[in-house]
Amino acid sequence: MAIVVEHDKRRKKILEKALIVFMEDGFEDATFQKIADRCGITRTILYLYFKDKKEIFNYSIKQLLLHVEENLNSIRNDKNMNSTDKISGVLLIILKLLEQNRQLLSVVLDYLLYLSAKRKDEVDVEARVRRRTVKLRHIMSAIVIEGIKSGELKKANIKTINDFLFNFIESAIFQLVVLKRRNLDELKETIIFAVKQFVVKSE
Repeated sequence: MAIVVEHDKRRKKILEKALIVFMEDGFEDATFQKIADRCGITRTILYLYFKDKKEIFNYSIKQLLLHVEENLNSIRNDKNMNSTDKISGVLLIILKLLEQNRQLLSVVLDYLLYLSAKRKDEVDVEARVRRRTVKLRHIMSAIVIEGIKSGELKKANIKTINDFLFNFIESAIFQLVVLKRRNLDELKETIIFAVKQFVVKSE
C-alpha cells in the first residue's frame, strides 16, 4: 500500500513540474528530457510513469481541472448562497483562475492548434474541449436547474443557458490569450449583469 501511495505522490509531483516546463517552453518545444531534468529523474524512470509528453500534458490539465471542479462544487453545495450568487460565483472563480494561468492558456491553445495541424482528419478539437469541460458544464447546469425549480430563475432551456454562460469563459480566454488583456474586470461586471437577467422579478 505504501508503494502505491509513493507512486501516486511521485506521479503528482512529475505532473506539477512538467506543467512548468510546458508553460516555459510551449508544447512543441517541451521534451521528455526537459521534463525528466526538471523532475530530477532519468528519462527511463519517467517512462515508468508516462508513455510520452502528450500523455503528461493531458494528465497535467486533468489535474488542474480537478482542482477547479473542487472549488466549483464547494460553491454549488453552499446552502447559504442563492442560485444567482452561485452562478456568478462559479464564473468569477473560473475567470480568476484563467487570469492566474494565462501562460498555461497559451500553451493549451498552442496544443490545440498543434493537434489541428498535425492530424486534421483524426482530431475533433471542439469535441475534445467539450469532453474536458463536461464536468464544469454539469456543475453549472445543476445550479441553473436548482434555481429554476426553486422559482428564483426564469424557466428556460438548460442547454441554451449553459452555452450562453460558457460563452463568457470562451470570451475570457480570447481576451487573455489573443488580445493580451491584463485583467477581465469589464467582463466580470458584464457577467454579474447578465446573470441578473435570469432572475424572476418579484411583483
